[in-house]
Amino acid sequence: MQELRNVKIVATLGPASSSREIIRELAKTGVDVFRLNMSHGTHEEQAARYELVREVEHELARPIGILADMQGPKIRCGTFANGPHELSVGDTFTLDSDETPGDATRVHLPHPEILDALIEKATVLVNDGKIRLRVTGLRPGAVDTVVEVGGEISDRKGVNLPDVTLPVRALTDKDLKDLEFACNLGADFIALSFVQRADDVEEAKALIKGRAAVMVKIEKPAAIENFPAILAATDSVMVARGDLGVEMQVSELPPIQKKLINACRAVGKPVIVATQMLESMISSPVPTRAEVSDVAGAIYDGADAVMLSAESAAGDFPVEAVKTMDQVARRVEHDPVYRELMEASRQSDKTSIATAIAAAAREVAETTDVAAICCFTYSGSTAMLASRERPRVPMIALTPLTSTARRLTLFWGIHSVISERVERFKLAVVSAVRAVRSMGIAEENDRIVVTAGVPFNQPGSTNILRVALANERSIFEGEPG
Repeated sequence: MQELRNVKIVATLGPASSSREIIRELAKTGVDVFRLNMSHGTHEEQAARYELVREVEHELARPIGILADMQGPKIRCGTFANGPHELSVGDTFTLDSDETPGDATRVHLPHPEILDALIEKATVLVNDGKIRLRVTGLRPGAVDTVVEVGGEISDRKGVNLPDVTLPVRALTDKDLKDLEFACNLGADFIALSFVQRADDVEEAKALIKGRAAVMVKIEKPAAIENFPAILAATDSVMVARGDLGVEMQVSELPPIQKKLINACRAVGKPVIVATQMLESMISSPVPTRAEVSDVAGAIYDGADAVMLSAESAAGDFPVEAVKTMDQVARRVEHDPVYRELMEASRQSDKTSIATAIAAAAREVAETTDVAAICCFTYSGSTAMLASRERPRVPMIALTPLTSTARRLTLFWGIHSVISERVERFKLAVVSAVRAVRSMGIAEENDRIVVTAGVPFNQPGSTNILRVALANERSIFEGEPG
């Protein structure tokens, strides 16, 4: 019997993984969703990667998701007249609107709206947080600071402002072009960087117009504060620990990660844990023990997916990194403690017929001898509700829509099969039986649970549950439906 992995793997494509051979190997090794990082590469390069993924998808005959990740607003300081300068603790340093190259006492900050938004005692982080400044004074077109943590400052280093909600849109002019390009290309998910409020998500949704699912990257303290509203507006979430770890105390990251995952699980929206998961594998064929524990920890927390960034995009061992994630995920899923944690943290919602059907399917599967849960779905909502239940048996989502099958690649435990359209529940059962038999997860006399909505091909209409034998003969020998 085939054993399917529940936790999904997202891998970023880049210079190290742009050939058809590597993409195919990554997919065979266990990648469920490929990420196109719009911060790097041209539209032509990203389009070529997209086409290669679709070729591999066709060859392997299983849906593969594609995530287009927007760059978002990048705040950087200006240039310096005489190269880098060393800032020492106690030095005064000014950020201003003067475009003249900087020196050891000042530098241009080409964002006047941010100069206006800064407040007394606010923290200013430079160069991934290596330098920390504290605002001591505000003047027209300038902000005076004192150096609290020193270091070398040089041209166009990144600037982070954790204490203020930035008066900037989550989508820059570059993002608007990239978003339209990615939607026209056929991306399944659009990830928004540096989201601070629910309005950022609504703006993106108005532009996307349903062509892709929306994902928010949680990278700023403001996003943590506004997370309930952001979660309500978005389709999925990425816990992007890189910038979040710069703008907050790193000791805060583990509880925040758990809090965000729990909130996503409660509403049935997929959540990815990302950034530096197997960082050492950029240059090493084996990970550190701490990295393995980090990946396992995210899985024990209940994440739907874990993600590779530079490890697969620019590293020397992209396939080995995916293989490591796959092995860790499978080992955790075999741990009885993992199953106990998933069941203890389950937040079943039975406030509607659809949610009650999903909960009942899981209960039937776990209290009787059932090989799989099969969800016949049009919009994906039936399968999404099943995923939230975290059942012990495999879940197969059957859908006539390729777009739905691809969007379900991010959901815990869901394995999509593109099927023919059906108008009768009996034919849905036939499709389910054929799918589980061909996938090797059920044999002729095994039972399966089938859920669907009647009338068919209408979103959100889940209202039927049936237990059937994985045997097409029983369906046609007088059974109702």
